[in-house]
Amino acid sequence: MHHSRLAGFIIDCQDTPPDDAAAFWSRALGMNSEGDDGHGYAVLDASARDLHIEVQRVTHPSRVHLDIETDDQPAEVARLERLGARQVAKGARWVVMEAPTGQRFCVIHARRPLAGAPGTNVWP
Repeated sequence: MHHSRLAGFIIDCQDTPPDDAAAFWSRALGMNSEGDDGHGYAVLDASARDLHIEVQRVTHPSRVHLDIETDDQPAEVARLERLGARQVAKGARWVVMEAPTGQRFCVIHARRPLAGAPGTNVWP
């Protein structure tokens, strides 16, 4: 048995420094920016919504993608593959996947325990 849930959204901004992109998105969404974390991300404070929202600099065209967090990444990736998703790439803490409808998303390691957390699904 494992757990997963929607963790939040990543705003991919082509060739734009995270702080520059976060300046717009923090005002547009009414969330404070915690600034560039030194790893190419700027975190927006979405804690009141129990979400994690980051702005990141990328080299591909700008888009928004969602993150699914889980306490068992291999099990969650396998579950999503059974639903028709496919792996596109793998990083140190995430797996980039593509839905059968073409949208990209990431499966990430949970930042905190998920059992009993709001919005968490339990999978056999």
